[in-house]
Amino acid sequence: MLALSRKKNEALVINNNIEITVLEIKGEQVKLGISAPREVPVYRKEVYVQIQDANKEAVDVDGMEALKNLLG
Repeated sequence: MLALSRKKNEALVINNNIEITVLEIKGEQVKLGISAPREVPVYRKEVYVQIQDANKEAVDVDGMEALKNLLG
């Protein structure tokens, strides 16, 4: 993991097309602004984990077995 220090209104750039800016700092809370292309999904980690869990539940054993049979 890369750990960086940033102050209010400072930013970092990821992959030439994603910019993360520190908008506000209040106590232990930091407000970030994220500029990314529309095709790049941006989620809070807890939401991302919920989506992944829901996707795993949606693929049940019978569905996987049917897919295996279809693909031979």
